[in-house]
Amino acid sequence: MQVEHHDLHLEFPEYLDSIRALKVGNEEFGRLYDEYHELTREVERLEEEDLPVDDFTIENMKKQRVWLKDQMYRMLRAFSPPG
Repeated sequence: MQVEHHDLHLEFPEYLDSIRALKVGNEEFGRLYDEYHELTREVERLEEEDLPVDDFTIENMKKQRVWLKDQMYRMLRAFSPPG
């Protein structure tokens, strides 16, 4: 099965420096980032290994991932790097 990757640096390449800065400098962003990537790895693992899981579960995981990405995107847009 072809699996689409959703790493944050692929989703928002224009925000690479801001992602790095917020990951270490903003506790809330760091928590969301970690949760997003754990969830992404789990979804990709389930899809790659074609493991038996009901559609409802996968769809809920993907909806949670979109919510996390949206929260981080808002933070990235509001972030103004020092200097």
